[in-house]
Amino acid sequence: MKESNCGCGVKPVPDLDNILDKAVRGGRLSLKEGVALLASPDLLPVGRAADLARKRKHPDNIVTFIIDRNINYTNVCSSRCRFCAFWKEETDPEAYILDKETLFKKIEETIAANGTAVMIQGGLHPKLGLDYYLDMLQSVKERYDIHIHSFSPPEVAYMARNSGLSLREVLLKLQKAGLDSLPGGGAEILDNRVRGLISPEKITWEEWMEVMAQAHQIGMKSTATMMFGHAETLEERVLHMIRVREQQDRTGGFTAFIPWSFQPKNTKLGGETTTGVDYLKTLAVSRLMLDNIPNVQVSWPTQGAKLAQVALVFGANDFGDVMLEENVVRAAGVNYRVPVEEIIRCISDAGFTPAQRNTGYKIIKEFS
Repeated sequence: MKESNCGCGVKPVPDLDNILDKAVRGGRLSLKEGVALLASPDLLPVGRAADLARKRKHPDNIVTFIIDRNINYTNVCSSRCRFCAFWKEETDPEAYILDKETLFKKIEETIAANGTAVMIQGGLHPKLGLDYYLDMLQSVKERYDIHIHSFSPPEVAYMARNSGLSLREVLLKLQKAGLDSLPGGGAEILDNRVRGLISPEKITWEEWMEVMAQAHQIGMKSTATMMFGHAETLEERVLHMIRVREQQDRTGGFTAFIPWSFQPKNTKLGGETTTGVDYLKTLAVSRLMLDNIPNVQVSWPTQGAKLAQVALVFGANDFGDVMLEENVVRAAGVNYRVPVEEIIRCISDAGFTPAQRNTGYKIIKEFS
């Protein structure tokens, strides 16, 4: 019997075939089993198992994508995360707060390109109060019929802290003003040891999860993300997946999981970009560990279209956002651009049926 030891404090577990058979049958994997899969040098068997798990959830052979736009309303951020190359000090000459005219123009361009959603996010600006965000939402909804998938948990927690209101009160106000769903940003790795190293001024993992719990309880859906390949151990990477899985057991509010690799260029954290093999294996293990999350999304903004295409047979069923605009990853020196025609071709060439979806994963249009 083979054993695997990743050197991260987790005891060896039985051979990988048994773990993969269990996962393919729909069994729930433990922390030790997930770490064993990540630590294994056998990429292809893990990928095949993840592909079978995907087929069990999505037997229709459809791979979806969404046309939207990521709009950053400010780059000023008091969090000053070491892994981020986008943030600026308030006094920096490149610091900005987006004016409404520019915001509206970006939304109009999104709608003209058959976009169905906007993801409005920004830094934690010390001079922006809750009224700013409520006014922004109301102004957009008054003018446009578009889904607003916006404000990550750190932003919502920041609004609550500055306003003196509870998380639930803030979320209800945002929802009433027009917020439809939450993106899963700010999760990084859901472990406070890691967060202390890469983002010491940001909320704890428990606070991140409490924002999501409160959002789910008032009927708001969200995604969950994981930024990996920096200061975390394999055990902490899998623990992140388990914490998302446990929250999903409680509320069922996560629509998708999006793992993406840390991009070190221009950041204070620095380091090396993780390999394509590590990305594919992590994505595959995500599919196997997250048995209660329906959708796993590729990350072409960090990996490029070719590797994202390969990821479709490693457990992913969604190609993610066409993203008419993206600034945060680009600030870290990665600037992949993939138009909708190329996304459709990538999906088709991989043997799947491409389909445009909305934020709630309802299919809008299939492409032959």
